[in-house]
Amino acid sequence: MLLITAIIASILTIIFVKLSFAVIGLRRKNKVGLGSGGHDDLERAIRAQGNFAEYVPFGLILIACLELNGAPWWLVVLPGMALIIGRLIHAKGIHEPPPNFSNRVLGMKFTFGTLITLVVLNLGWSLHGLVA
Repeated sequence: MLLITAIIASILTIIFVKLSFAVIGLRRKNKVGLGSGGHDDLERAIRAQGNFAEYVPFGLILIACLELNGAPWWLVVLPGMALIIGRLIHAKGIHEPPPNFSNRVLGMKFTFGTLITLVVLNLGWSLHGLVA
């Protein structure tokens, strides 16, 4: 069972829905059906949502792999928390007018650091399982 992954995925989905509602709200406000219509606030919201959708699935797959392969709970929870934190910081950095570049960078550092860590953990855990 993927109990920890389910909780992490649920939290991340709540964040994604919130980002999606922000896009929808700005589309309605600015009367834009497709694209950003030249509105900076809508462009930022679209990119926050899109960036989230581009990176989170890789993290969730790798978190699920760790959990399925029997890694200790804390080894699954910690990268999950880091991914959540990184995505929240990045989204906040994009949404702040004007965009807070340092928060965007920090959010991406958390995200890339988490993804790289998950790759290393999965490779290490898998190789350990093959040898044991």
